[in-house]
Amino acid sequence: MLNNIHHVQAQSSTSPYHWNNLPEVQQPIFPRDTLDIRDFGAKGDGITLNTTNINDAIAASNGNGGGVVFIPAGYWLSGPIELKSNVNLHLDDNAFLQFTADFDQYKIVEGNYEGKPSARNQSPISGRNLENIAITGRGTIDGNGDAWRMAGKGALTEREWRDKVVSGGLISDDGKTWFPSEKTKLAHEEKRSVLLTEGKTLADFEDIKDYLRPNLLVLTNCEKVLLEGVTFQNSPAWNLHPLMSQHITIRDVKIKNPDYAQNGDGIDIESCSYVLVEDCILDVGDDAICIKSGKDEEGRKRGIATEKVIIRRNKVYLGRGGFVEGSEMLTVETPRIRNVFIENIHCNDAKVGVFVRGLPEMPVQHIHMKNLNLTVNKGN
Repeated sequence: MLNNIHHVQAQSSTSPYHWNNLPEVQQPIFPRDTLDIRDFGAKGDGITLNTTNINDAIAASNGNGGGVVFIPAGYWLSGPIELKSNVNLHLDDNAFLQFTADFDQYKIVEGNYEGKPSARNQSPISGRNLENIAITGRGTIDGNGDAWRMAGKGALTEREWRDKVVSGGLISDDGKTWFPSEKTKLAHEEKRSVLLTEGKTLADFEDIKDYLRPNLLVLTNCEKVLLEGVTFQNSPAWNLHPLMSQHITIRDVKIKNPDYAQNGDGIDIESCSYVLVEDCILDVGDDAICIKSGKDEEGRKRGIATEKVIIRRNKVYLGRGGFVEGSEMLTVETPRIRNVFIENIHCNDAKVGVFVRGLPEMPVQHIHMKNLNLTVNKGN
């Protein structure tokens, strides 16, 4: 079904922003000094674990006042990478950065699930309380998500299911679900919660650690962020998750996940302001671009809206939802999504093209959309 949406506006009061006066998103600026990860002992052979080498290069660049950390062409295997202020992690053409399938390399940390505090494995790439950070270039970042995800037989082709079975792991008693490990199978069968409720500590989740799939990239309380040119793929859960951050530019990136990747969202913008997402291509197993602002009581406590957002000239292929607003934002009283501008979006094969949850009942304000070309596949 083809829908051409030329202009839609949800607005209940005046705003200084309009199509001729869009929010201005600030860009990070970096010194030209460049450090090559090979000078820190990194080896692009697809075998050597370069976690320490890459993190040492980032720390050295930050300590020198900032600049570029260069990942040249090669197959670079790593554990979790922690970004630092004033550093641009730049991947050369044909640079392939893949994160290890060794779960022991990822410590259990406090994260978020549906806007609530939860136990998660450390994200492959993360940053907290940073300023002026970037990931740029034409290389590929691979989260090795297939190592983390359980998979239902019904969601896979016959060959994909056969490959899962011969790769190892475990099969459910009814033969319909593949699990990567005993810990994942235990969590699923016991329906274990990942939430950090009162009295729970991170140590309480060790017996289901492998089940706590991380998002590929999480940036928390950061300012002036640029993600440009890089391909992000095969994430364990969500791909890109800026959280409580400001002045974020996501430009010309490609985001790919298999169609069976549960929670395999493309971009989840949560409680952020001054955001620009442009000229990106998304082909994912779940929602492509989501705007969130916490959930229920936790969201009200946080009290940080997602606002001043521009989303333009993006292409969405397979996905459950092309563009989704208000997810996880039920039962709120005050506007927590406002001043959002969406234009020139092509959605090719999503189950739902544009979904604004509960509009007009939901507390969203100043939502502007025009020139959306949506081919919706109800059979997905």
